[in-house]
Amino acid sequence: MQAYCVKCKTKVEVKDPKEVTMKNGRTAINGTCSKCGTKVFKIKSKNDK
Repeated sequence: MQAYCVKCKTKVEVKDPKEVTMKNGRTAINGTCSKCGTKVFKIKSKNDK
């Protein structure tokens, strides 16, 4: 799974990805950047399962 890292300013692989559910019921991926260790967050699209 890849997500955009704001600190690295590029898409990176998510280290230790965890699927979370937001207040509105949508699912997202929460983890850390594999390069710098910053937290990254990616909202999954409705078509992703």
